Formats: sequence, C-alpha cells, structure tokens
Amino acid sequence: MAVRTIGVIGAGQMGAGIAQVAAQAGLDVILNDISKELVDRGTNGISRNLDRMIERGRFKPEERDRVLRRIEPSTKIEDLARADFVVEAVVENEDVKIGLLQKLDRVCPPEVILASNTSSISITRMGARTNRADRVIGMHFMNPVPAMKLVEIIRGLATSEDTFLTTRTLAEQLGKNTMTAQDFPGFIVNRVLLPMINEAIYTLYEGVGGVTDIDTAMKLGTNQPMGPLELADLIGLDTCLAIMEVMQRVLGDDKYRPCPLLKKYVDAGYLGRKSGRGFYKYDDKGNPIPPPH
Repeated sequence: MAVRTIGVIGAGQMGAGIAQVAAQAGLDVILNDISKELVDRGTNGISRNLDRMIERGRFKPEERDRVLRRIEPSTKIEDLARADFVVEAVVENEDVKIGLLQKLDRVCPPEVILASNTSSISITRMGARTNRADRVIGMHFMNPVPAMKLVEIIRGLATSEDTFLTTRTLAEQLGKNTMTAQDFPGFIVNRVLLPMINEAIYTLYEGVGGVTDIDTAMKLGTNQPMGPLELADLIGLDTCLAIMEVMQRVLGDDKYRPCPLLKKYVDAGYLGRKSGRGFYKYDDKGNPIPPPH
C-alpha cells in the first residue's frame, strides 16, 4: 500500500520530529494534538529545526516553505480519516495509548495501519483492544528524530506481513534504517539503554559521583557521545520512569526497579530539557547549564 498522507498524533518532541522527516520526504502530514497551542508549538519547533539546518548548510532555503506547507495542523481526531497511515506519539501510558487507538479504529478506514511510537508497551496487547489487530504495529523512532537513523519495528502477535512490509517501506522512505524487535517490554534499544541510565541515576543517588563526573566518565571512558544523565534529560525523565516501571511490572525482576531519585525528580516536575530542568538546568535555547557539583 502506498502511503501519501501520514497522520501524526502528538506534536511534542517526538511527534513533531516524525512530522518533519515525513514532510521532508515529500509526504503530506496531518499533525494532530489536543489544542491549537500544542500544535503551533510543534510546527514552530519544526520551523526552527529547518532554520538551523539551513544555517549549517544541510538544507536548501527554498525547500523550507515547501516542507512546512506539507504539514496540516489539526486538533480534531476526525481529520485522521484522510490519512493512509497513522502513527501516535503521545505520552508513554498504556491506557492513554489504547484509548487513542480505539478512537482511531472508529475514525480511520479499515485498511489504515495504526502505528505506535511506544518505547516499551506491548503492541500485542494494544492491538487486541482494537478491531484491526493485524494492522497495529510498533514504530519506535529515536530521539531526536531528524538526526537519528534507526526505527525499531515491533510486530504484535497478530500483526500481518503486509502491515510489517508497508511500515518498513515507509521508514525507509523517511530515510531511516530499520530493525525488527520482538514484542517484549523495552524491545531492544530501551531494554539495554534504560537500565544503564537507571544505574547512572543510582550512582548519583548513592554519591559515587556528581552529574558531570558520571557523564564525563561514560563519555570519555566508553566513547559514548552523550553521558547517561544528559541523555535521560533529552529523553525526558518521565518517559524514562514510565519505561522502567513497565519493564519491572511485566518482567517481574527487581533489576528494573526505578531509582528513587528518578521518581523524586519526576514528582518535582524536573523532566529534563522539555521542562527546563532535569539533572541539568537549561537556558531558553535548550543548552545545558552544568551544575556546580
């Protein structure tokens, strides 16, 4: 099935990134969120990203307006009925995602594929709550979407071969490399990554090292481009906590127990870059301000 119009639900960091790469690939995009303010924030972020790409010589100025014209803002779920393929990128909460997929199931034509950008939640379980389990799939983009080349594709137990092939072709059309993960909590990337981040937070919690000490040690000692605490801020501490909680609950192993400090930061609203404060503080442009310790 050819995809010409893609619906993206959630105009935050992930959803806006997906919308941007889809529009750059020549697709028409319906970017949906619950309010005009959130959609405008997402489209303004895309515009700023394109401007930075132009400044760095990675994008042609004349293409900028054409990309933005391909993105249609939307606050009505019914608008998604015109999409050939829909991907949701809303909060990492199973009940919220299932509720949204059920709404899309009623609104979208039966042949439309519903993809979830979940980081950890069962595709099989979400698909089973719709009337099109064969056309529900996981399409896990990495953050930031325009820069990261990987899309992790997750098949539910009922996901059809046609759905899988269409999704893989779409990801490749967006300029991404793909790999397929089995439908287990955290899949591959987060099953490995999040326990490392959680252990880094425990290292801070127990006073083994300070924020910059831990990040510097991992960057220079293991050749990682970002330290784990810096990366946690980029992902969003609330998302990190949600993924760890899913893995602990479903896999039943205490090694996935979220660090109490991570819970405390989320309770305080210190969610990382998106809130202006996480393990680092951030200026208005999103640049980290290293802590004094």
